[in-house]
Amino acid sequence: MTDPGKRPYHSDLRATQARRTRAQIVAAAAELFVANGYAATTVEAVAAAAGVSRKTVFSSAGSKAALIRLAYDQATAGDDEPVPLQRRPAIQALEAEPDPARMLAGFADLLTGIHGRIARLHVALTVAAGSDAEARTQCEELERQRAAAMRRPATLISRRGALRRGLTIATAADILWLHSDPVLYHQLVHKRQWTPAQFRDWLTLALQRQLLR
Repeated sequence: MTDPGKRPYHSDLRATQARRTRAQIVAAAAELFVANGYAATTVEAVAAAAGVSRKTVFSSAGSKAALIRLAYDQATAGDDEPVPLQRRPAIQALEAEPDPARMLAGFADLLTGIHGRIARLHVALTVAAGSDAEARTQCEELERQRAAAMRRPATLISRRGALRRGLTIATAADILWLHSDPVLYHQLVHKRQWTPAQFRDWLTLALQRQLLR
């Protein structure tokens, strides 16, 4: 007779193993997307790189479009914890910062770290969106999310009475949206050989000058 007391343990073990397998698949997919591009990366190649079967890739992570989205989301967060960015301590600390200049400096630092992880994936996804409908859908959704997210810091700056004269919250959000594009990091750091610190400092100054009184 099976001991009911052992079931939670076995269930937790299976969940841990499944999460580990999924992370292994997503990491392998991310490397292949960056190295070879989206079109040239097959589910079979991901399976081989992750050391699992093709069936396991689909059951654990989904289609190729789902894989690149998972890779993108995990790179953005820096882990695979199911916690939205807005609920993470780094974001909450930024939103609680009373000084708008320091808040934007922290925002630039946060973006620099995120872009260091996602810029090449972003380029791969953007290129794929030109010819793949699923990738285009993912890309468009990410852009909508990024645009919506920028309204929050713009609103906080406005509430603190620090928004540059003549700027509306909507325009400030658009400026933040433009400067939060991972392509900027890719162009300046990966192509022009800026250091991440140079990029962070430039972004800090650009945002402070354009948004604050």
